Amino acid sequence: MPKRLLKGGRVVDPVNGRDGVFDVLIEDGRIARVGRDLAADGALVVEIPAGCVVCPGLIDMHVHLREPGQEHKETVATGTAAAVAGGFTAVACMPNTSPVNDNAGVTGYILQKAAEAHLARVYPIGAVSRGQMGEQLADIAELKQAGCVAVTDDGRPVATALLMRRVLEYAGMFGMPVIEHCEEQTLKGDGVAHEGFHASTLGLRGIPGEAESIMALRDISLARLTGGAVHIAHMSARQTLEAVRDGKARGARVTCEVTPHHFVLTDEMLGAPVPYDTNVKMNPPLREAADRDAMRQGLADGSIDAIATDHAPHHYDEKHVEFDHAPFGITGLETAVSLSFDRLVHPGVITLARLVELLSVNPARILRVPGGSLADHTPADITILAPDRAVTVSARTMRSKARNTPFDGWKLRGAVAATIVGGRTVYVNPEMANLRI
Repeated sequence: MPKRLLKGGRVVDPVNGRDGVFDVLIEDGRIARVGRDLAADGALVVEIPAGCVVCPGLIDMHVHLREPGQEHKETVATGTAAAVAGGFTAVACMPNTSPVNDNAGVTGYILQKAAEAHLARVYPIGAVSRGQMGEQLADIAELKQAGCVAVTDDGRPVATALLMRRVLEYAGMFGMPVIEHCEEQTLKGDGVAHEGFHASTLGLRGIPGEAESIMALRDISLARLTGGAVHIAHMSARQTLEAVRDGKARGARVTCEVTPHHFVLTDEMLGAPVPYDTNVKMNPPLREAADRDAMRQGLADGSIDAIATDHAPHHYDEKHVEFDHAPFGITGLETAVSLSFDRLVHPGVITLARLVELLSVNPARILRVPGGSLADHTPADITILAPDRAVTVSARTMRSKARNTPFDGWKLRGAVAATIVGGRTVYVNPEMANLRI
C-alpha cells in the first residue's frame, strides 16, 4: 500500500479541533500525520480538488444487509458497495436476518462475508432475544465475544419491561448499548402510515406518534433504573424527542438517531405525487411537518446524537403490491450525504462540523468502535466530500441490490467524492475525473 499525502483539502475533524486547510499523510493504512504544508517525503501526492472536504470516515449505525437468508434483497457485498458509494467507511448491521443473528455462528458468517467483500467495515449487532421472539435473552456474552457491538430486536420492540431491564443490566456488563425500536404494539396494531389527515383521506390505518414515545419513555426510565445505555433508533415523533431530552436532563444514559427520510419527508407524500406509493411506506412512518421540523431542531440543538439511514432494501416484486401488503422500509446508504447537505447544511440548519459529528464522531462513540477522528496512528478511514457538487439521484445506477427509494430523480446539492478504508481507496465518484487517489 503506497504512502500517500492528501494535500490541500479542507479538513473537518471536530474531535481534534481542526477545520481548515491541512495535509493528511497516510502510511501503512494509518494516519501518520495531519498538518500544514507537510513534506511529501517519498509519498504519492494527491491534490484534493478545491472545495472538497476531508473528514473522518462516516459510520452508519443502522443498516439491514439481509444476509444470511434474504440475499434476494441485499447481500453483505452489495450492501457494503452501496455503503462506500455513500461515503460510509463502516456500517453496523441489524440482526433480523434468517436465521436471526442471535449466536456466534451467524455473527461469524456476517464477518466472513464482510472480509470477502473487502469494502466497508461491518460491525454486527446481535439480537436481544433468541430468534427475536421476545421470550428468552440471547447469550449476549457470546455475541460480544463473536464481534457484536450492540444488541437489539430491531423490527420489534423488546417485548416486556422486565426483559428490557434484564438486557440493559446484561449488556451493561459488556459496555454494549441496547438499541430499541420503539413501538407500543397495541397502539400500532395493523397500522401502515402515520395517524393523521393524509392516512384518513386515503383510507389507510394509522400509527400515532404516541406508539413510539410511550415505549421510549418506558426504556429511558429503565435505563435510569439500571444505569444501562439505551439508544432510540430511527426516531420520528416530536413526543419521543421530548422524552429523550427529559431523560438526558435527568441523567439517563440515552442517545438517539434520526434518518434522512424523517428530517426531509412528511406524510403528505402518501397522496402525492404518486398516491399509495409503497416507497414512502416505512416504519416508523413518515409523520407530520411538525414532527419533521422537530427532528431538524433536535439535530441543530444537539438533542439528537446521530444520523443513521435504516437502509432497508427490498426486492421490486415485494414493494410492487398494494400499500397495506408491502413491506416497510427504503434504501438509504447512497442518498444520506446528499440529503444531509441539501436539507441541513446548505440551508444553515447545522454546520459542516456538526454533520461530521452526527455521521462519524457520535456513531463511533455510541458503538465504541474505532473511527470518528483523524488522530495520528489511527486507521486511515477517510471520507472526502464535495459539498457543492450537484447530484441527481438515480435508482437505476445505485450499487445496492434494491431500488426502493422515494428520492429517485431528486436534484440535490452535495456529494461523496471518495471513500478510503484502512488506507485503501474503495470508491471514487466516477463523475470526478480530476480526483486521482
